[in-house]
Amino acid sequence: MQDKTIAKLLKSEKTHVEVTVRGWVRSFRSNRFIALNDGSTIKTLQCVVDFENFSEELLKKVNVGAAIEVKGTLVESQGQGQNIEIQVSKLTILGEANPEDVKLTILSPKKHSLETLREQAHLRIRTNTFGAVMRTRSKLAFAVHQYFQKNGFNYMHSPIITGSDAEGAGEMFRVTALDARNPPLDEKGNVNFKEDFFEKEANLTVSGQLEAETYAMALGKVYTFGPTFRAENSNTSRHLAEFWMIEPEVAFNDLDANMDLAEDFIKYVINYALENCADDIEFLENRLLEEDKTKPQAERSEMKLREKLHFILENNFKRVSYTEAIDILKNSAPNKKKKFKYIIEDWGADLQSEHERFLVEKHFKTPVILFDYPANIKSFYMRLNDDGKTVRAMDVLFPGIGEIVGGSQREERYDVLLEKMKTMNIDKEELYWYLDLRKFGTAVHSGFGLGFERLVQFTTGMSNIRDVIPYPRTPGNAEF
Repeated sequence: MQDKTIAKLLKSEKTHVEVTVRGWVRSFRSNRFIALNDGSTIKTLQCVVDFENFSEELLKKVNVGAAIEVKGTLVESQGQGQNIEIQVSKLTILGEANPEDVKLTILSPKKHSLETLREQAHLRIRTNTFGAVMRTRSKLAFAVHQYFQKNGFNYMHSPIITGSDAEGAGEMFRVTALDARNPPLDEKGNVNFKEDFFEKEANLTVSGQLEAETYAMALGKVYTFGPTFRAENSNTSRHLAEFWMIEPEVAFNDLDANMDLAEDFIKYVINYALENCADDIEFLENRLLEEDKTKPQAERSEMKLREKLHFILENNFKRVSYTEAIDILKNSAPNKKKKFKYIIEDWGADLQSEHERFLVEKHFKTPVILFDYPANIKSFYMRLNDDGKTVRAMDVLFPGIGEIVGGSQREERYDVLLEKMKTMNIDKEELYWYLDLRKFGTAVHSGFGLGFERLVQFTTGMSNIRDVIPYPRTPGNAEF
């Protein structure tokens, strides 16, 4: 007796063998044909029941959403749409699903909006769309680790609770064991964090980068891949309060090597998804095509999903300085005709998604890496160029979403870093350990950050970032 997943059975060339399958009922037609899915694939396996051999009471329990076990013979299918099916000899109900309750949930056969599905996030994974997205997410996560492990990186677990703000943005979630209603106060009437668990202010991390730099300066090549948090009150389709970040840091890499690494890494993981999630990506592409039919022509995707993914694989990423990009944007038709929401007027502007997408989709028609940004719109740790006004920063821009990767060559010079921290009012006492790296064997080093959900969003074609993470955390929403 073989006990296999539906994914394996559908690839099997053997028939007339006894098998056991467990899964959830997607449909039951004519009291005879069960469409069974076990989550291993987007496809269902047809299980054919001879209703004369089973009690009416048992068959009444074969409802949508019910968990069942089927034993029978794997045979060539007589119908269209599948090569094999199971002739059922034994049927066991493992968990019932009341049809009246199912009508009230997203398990019912009718189509539901993504907003409705989010309200039942504990059940939405049972739908084809979310099954496809989350299987692809899983494969992408594996590909991340596989790439770095193959290339000699060490996986480093950076702290979730931290006393520093790596980005200097201040949008952090506080971690405290103090009584929120009646916290202890100091002599000035401020909250006395000396009496807190960590005896100082502590927060959930916004990035593992600074800690990863310390490990890169000992192990050479490291990466973090873990949860990060932003208390940014941004209720958009692009932002989450809790998300996963991939952050490699490499000793002795300059900005050029950093750009090489980012391009090679992205191409590897996307190619892995194309090779290992073919059925799911095909389904998601067809879903997008159907969705596009309901939109005005101007809002429809210019490329199909797989075409967009191959666009990344088959094009060299164009490397363009920020200064050159500003000139292109200033002289572009959308800017001159004031079609951009944010008009580009002068050097030093912080580029928006609309500008980044114009460069990728309209001007260069390739993925783009912008580099050498103005120092005053970038973080303190980025290496200052000799011109004194730009830093060795880089952003990777993709079609449809704009920036997907942000990185830089890090400032390895103690005196320059110290001066930048003073200018940006960053406490040198708080980050003494970060400054120490520049005292003990300092060296050129670089790294980047890639928001994993942005990568999943791009690979699956989902329009809202809340639909590519199991349980989205956003302003006003911490359900489940």
